Amino acid sequence: MEKVLGFGGFFFRSRDPAALAAWYETHLGIAPAPTDMETPPWRSAEGVVVFAPFPKDTDYFPPDRAFMLNFRVADLAAMLAQLRQAGIAVSHEMTMEGIGRFARIHDPEGNPIELWEPA
Repeated sequence: MEKVLGFGGFFFRSRDPAALAAWYETHLGIAPAPTDMETPPWRSAEGVVVFAPFPKDTDYFPPDRAFMLNFRVADLAAMLAQLRQAGIAVSHEMTMEGIGRFARIHDPEGNPIELWEPA
């Protein structure tokens, strides 16, 4: 059976796409989508990607959001310090034995982002 090779992109609506793309680049290091062949795209490190549909009534992320992004990070403590320095609120810090450490932030449009440092 053929299988997909990995996470290829995430496409979603935004009130201000250029400003939101700039926020993700500034605070999380995610390059904006290229608009020509010379602009390099964001490349992530290889590793586990979890594809997890949740029940419609989940309380794991806000009920007014259809999705939550989860990004793998190498050093969660350093990332959180950097985000707090930039005035970005951090919540939901926790550790799951054998899985890793997690924390939650929101982008300027209120989209939930979970940061994960694998165990």
